[in-house]
Amino acid sequence: MSDFQRESMEYDVVIVGGGPAGLSAAIRLKQLDADLQVVLLEKGSEVGAHILSGAVLDPCGLDALIPDWKDKGAPLNVPVTEDNFYMLGEAGKLRIPNWPMPPLMNNHGNYIVSMGNVCRWMAEHAEEMGVEIFPGMACSELVYGENGEVRGVVAGEFGKNPDGTPGPSYEPGMELLGKYVFLGEGVRGSLSKEVIEKYDLSAGKEPQKFGLGMKEIWEIDPAKHHEGRVTHTMGWPLGSNAGGGSFIYHLENNQVYVGFVVHLNYENPYLYPYMEFQRFKHHPMVAELLEGGKRVAYGARAISEGGYQSMPKMVAPGVALLGCSVGMVNVPRIKGNHNAMLSGKAAAEAAFAALQDGRSSDELSDYETEVREGAIGKDLKMVRNVKPMWSKYGLTASLTLGGLDMWTNNTLGFSFFGTLGHGKTDAEATGISAKFEPIDYPKPDGKLSFDRLTNVSFSFTNHEESQPAHLQLKDPHVPTSINLPKYAEPAQRYCPAGVYEVVEDESGPRFVINFQNCVHCKTCDIKDPSQNINWTVPQGGEGPNYPNM
Repeated sequence: MSDFQRESMEYDVVIVGGGPAGLSAAIRLKQLDADLQVVLLEKGSEVGAHILSGAVLDPCGLDALIPDWKDKGAPLNVPVTEDNFYMLGEAGKLRIPNWPMPPLMNNHGNYIVSMGNVCRWMAEHAEEMGVEIFPGMACSELVYGENGEVRGVVAGEFGKNPDGTPGPSYEPGMELLGKYVFLGEGVRGSLSKEVIEKYDLSAGKEPQKFGLGMKEIWEIDPAKHHEGRVTHTMGWPLGSNAGGGSFIYHLENNQVYVGFVVHLNYENPYLYPYMEFQRFKHHPMVAELLEGGKRVAYGARAISEGGYQSMPKMVAPGVALLGCSVGMVNVPRIKGNHNAMLSGKAAAEAAFAALQDGRSSDELSDYETEVREGAIGKDLKMVRNVKPMWSKYGLTASLTLGGLDMWTNNTLGFSFFGTLGHGKTDAEATGISAKFEPIDYPKPDGKLSFDRLTNVSFSFTNHEESQPAHLQLKDPHVPTSINLPKYAEPAQRYCPAGVYEVVEDESGPRFVINFQNCVHCKTCDIKDPSQNINWTVPQGGEGPNYPNM
């Protein structure tokens, strides 16, 4: 692209990602100094289009950022009124009482929300304060300075041919340069991944761990609806095949969020996370709730689960990683949005202090210190052993030991177990197919359960087909020469959108990438056992268009 001269624009702070972390940073910067030049770039067609979260929101992040959020009309309309935990068997359920659980597990005082709508509201607030927000602007490259510091990003590149060459309507995009660049791309963002690798930010840390979260919005019979009810389950249908569980949240307008999380450190390459989710809805407890209702939306997203010990260094020259770009989800609480907001606020305060001192493009070490030693670090440190216990000892043992560990951390401030490690990456955890039997999944009935491609149409996903595939293979031969014979090519199953398939033709098996289906969950980048798939951004504005996720 060297023949094309890119225009550039200078800002004080450039923010990538219109999620809770990036928007919180933008708002806090303007609170501190209304004259700061702040730009926020969002790859979705609008802010909120790519936001998918459970979500029960702990409002502590909003309390710290916008204390009068209620008066300002924030869309937190459904307070949690009921909190239920169940262990499921194939046909039955066992209620887990609330009283033995540590206080941090209590959801009262929290709200059932659409994080997409919360982010839309935050974006309106940010724009009123003077933040420049550009949706539909995918950031495809980082811009580096003479000394190797991050200086900005390239955004708005359009019109490439499928082979990557400039097409007749090619637009090279712009360089948006800042004294500091904040990356709030969410889980496994492509620019964050580059920064972590370039500056070796994960050195000395445990590998990041991930889950795959899938979610449907259902409209149900009003007689079965209980606004404010929160239900979580564990056990069936996953059993010993994988860690994970479900959530069912009753929001307003007779709608429920039905979600299912599968931890991506599972061994059996025949496991099919999407079909585990569909099978879950046939459990008598869930089927009774959903029968007579209709599914109105679907989506999927990876979740960072490594926690305290997996957070990489968060700063490098000129750049800071925010929210899930670092991995700030409290796994037992199934919450990370509050920490994302607090991280954006902390990064803004560190950048403001640096700019006041006349600094630029250095490391915002005060931000890192605040995250690790402040409210975020305390929140994550208390639960740091729950995920590795679950991975090593299984569900039942982790409930007992993890509960004990959370209690001692919560009441005494220490853990009998120290800080446990995670061991393998999720890709390395994948086992050889010869050691496992294929899993026979029931065929979807079209009423409670649905085939994958039909459900993807309810994510309202769209990609222009004439562009290069944003899902790149480092070696095009690996899927059929290594992954297929060794692992039964698990990409056919772990992708919740049906992007990957193996087609048999006269010349043998052929790996097909249907990138138009991609809902930007990043599971392929995480779980591919050969680490051969690199997720990059497509043209801006493309991908899912989630309504109220």
